Amino acid sequence: MTKLAPLWLLACVPLAQAAGPHGYPVTLNADPLVMRLSKDEFRIAFGLNGGQCAASGCHGEIQYRVQWRTEDGLTHSEVKRVHYVIPPRYARSITVDRQYFDTAEAQHTTEIVKVSVDAITCHAGMAAQAL
Repeated sequence: MTKLAPLWLLACVPLAQAAGPHGYPVTLNADPLVMRLSKDEFRIAFGLNGGQCAASGCHGEIQYRVQWRTEDGLTHSEVKRVHYVIPPRYARSITVDRQYFDTAEAQHTTEIVKVSVDAITCHAGMAAQAL
């Protein structure tokens, strides 16, 4: 399983970068943090650095891929999306996605093998649904 780390480590090192249509880059501060809550329930946290969009704030979506394994050794891969918001006057934010990974509704203990970010979109200002 992916190594668990304290949340403060999310602010350590820029890892991935994407520029949105308005040229506001948003980066991940570290690898996504995976937290196990039960046999098949996980929270996946993404630390975001959006210093260049601090004046107006920004919002967007992170598209990521999760590879997970069941007790019998079968590996699965799923593409997920999570929305984020970085409010005006803030350079950093965090977003957390709640996911269940199992083939039989909490009948097995599953393991997250890898989480990788495919894309980060970025739009200037605050999204109407986020206010």
